[in-house]
Formats: sequence, structure tokens, C-alpha cells
Amino acid sequence: MTRAAPAIAILAVALPVSLAAGILVGAVPLAPTDVLGALLGGGDPVTGVIVRDLRLPRVLAAALVGGSLAVAGALLQGLFRNPLADPYVTGTSAGAALGAVGVIALGSDIAATVVPLAAFIGALASALLVWQLARLGGRTTVLTVLLAGIILTSFASALVTLLLFASDRLSLRLRAVLDILSGGVAVRSTSELLIAAIVVAFGVALAIVLGRRIDAFVFGEETAATLGVDPERTTIGVIGAAALLTGAAVALAGLVGFVGLVVPHALRPIVGATHRTLSIASFLAGASVLVLADLGARSIFAPAELPVGVLTGLLGAPFFLVLLVRARRREVA
Repeated sequence: MTRAAPAIAILAVALPVSLAAGILVGAVPLAPTDVLGALLGGGDPVTGVIVRDLRLPRVLAAALVGGSLAVAGALLQGLFRNPLADPYVTGTSAGAALGAVGVIALGSDIAATVVPLAAFIGALASALLVWQLARLGGRTTVLTVLLAGIILTSFASALVTLLLFASDRLSLRLRAVLDILSGGVAVRSTSELLIAAIVVAFGVALAIVLGRRIDAFVFGEETAATLGVDPERTTIGVIGAAALLTGAAVALAGLVGFVGLVVPHALRPIVGATHRTLSIASFLAGASVLVLADLGARSIFAPAELPVGVLTGLLGAPFFLVLLVRARRREVA
């Protein structure tokens, strides 16, 4: 922890700075004093609407999404003992998106409250299936994880397309579906943001509690068992926590790729491989990264908005290819 303390302190400072930047900057120029006045409940009514009703909920949602995806990535990488595992690559996000779209297809009257639950169920089912496929042959490899993720993502995408053609309700809520598929941060109600925040808080707390047990998985399940760790219960707990975090992220922002891959992988050499510390650092860094990425997505083509999932995909895909090449070279060697 001594080694990681300075990095976590820097990340703890960087997060509120990122949140402030996300609130201050937007398509409509606002003076810092006007923004502060709006946050305190005063000032011009129009400025108050922009700051309190539009920017603040979106910035908070982006922080929750980035932090939850980063922690979920750290959990899955520890479980699979594979630096290429993350909610997007393993198909967990695709399963969550399928669950969310399926609920939206049922009707607008229940979607706002049930979307996070449906996304969690889809993410949980996908994570469990990937885990089972990755353990085929008794050894988890890069190839099995990637193939399982590709299969799940393709299958979930096909089902979403089928729902789009088969459901008239989805055609009426096409904007919500596009937000999920393209990765656009959108807060449809305060209750949705509050529910997601509670789910993320529980998932992060569970990740911290499971941290030491995940550390025992470094040398395999048999070694973990000799150290007094129940591999089956730990696996279920890790997959459940990752599904909670991924489901909340998808409910708020849809498919946002590579945050869960890049952030924990970049932090591991800095804060160490201890998963309790890594989870805390990943949440802080992931939250800051996605807030700034969403700020960039709102600003690049202002007043038009680019889905943040497009930006993270453009930046994260080259990083993923580099990791894949390195992993392949190690396997060959």
C-alpha cells in the first residue's frame, strides 16, 4: 500500500478536477462564477437548467460508468489471470446490452426502473458462460477468452438486431437503443442515476472485499485452495461483482469499450497487482478517464455530440492490439 499511496492520492485529486472540467466546459460557454452559482441553487434560470439538469447528471453518470468498468476489468483480469479480459472484450457488456434492449422492447412504462436489473442479468449470464468456456481443457488461455467473447458478442448483436426488426416499441424508442449500442452517456431520470450509484457502490465494495481472495488466484485455483480460499465461491463472487458493475455501466451509457481493459492494465505497474488496492485506483482513474473522454466527445464536433463509445473505441483498439501481440509472442516463446 505504501507504494500505491502516492498514486491513489494523485488520482483522488484528479477525479474532482475532471468532474469540475466536465461541468464547466460544454457547447454553451459559461463563466465559472455562473456555474458555481447554478450549483449552489442561484443564478440565471437558464444557466441553472444547463448546469444542474444537463451537465451535472451526465458528468456524474460518466464517472460512475468509467469507474465501474475499470473495476470490472480488474476483477475479470484477476479471475481469468489474463490481461486481455475486460467487460467489452469478454462479451459481458454485450450481454448486458441485450438485457437492457430486451426490457426496452417490453414497454416504456417499466424500462426506467428495470433496465439496470435486466442489464445485470444479461451481464451475469455472459460472464458465467465465458468463464465456463475459458476453463475448457483445465487451462485459461488468451485464445479461449477472446473466442468466447467474440461468440457471445456476435450472438447478442444478432439478437438485438432481431429485436429491432420484430418490435414496434423499439422503433419508437430508437434513440435509447442507439445510445446503448453506440455508447452514449444518457441520464433519463434521477432515479436511474441513483439506482446505478447504489449498484456501483455495492459492486466496488464487493470487489474490495474479494481483493485478497483474487490475489490467491495468481498461481491457479489449486494453489488458492491450499491457501484457504474457496475457488468456487470466490469465482461466483467475482463474476457477480463484475456483472453488477457492468450492468450499471450499460444501463447508463451502453457499450463503452476498452476502459475496463486499458485502465487496470496501465495501473498495475504503478500501484501493484494487489487487487484491493488496484480496485480503488481503477475506480478513481476510470471515472476521471471517462469524464474527460465524454467531455472530448461533447466538444470535438460541438454543438453536435460524438458518442463516447466511439472515442474510447478509437483510442482503446490500438492499445488492445499491442497487448494481443505481446501475449501472442509470450505464448510462442
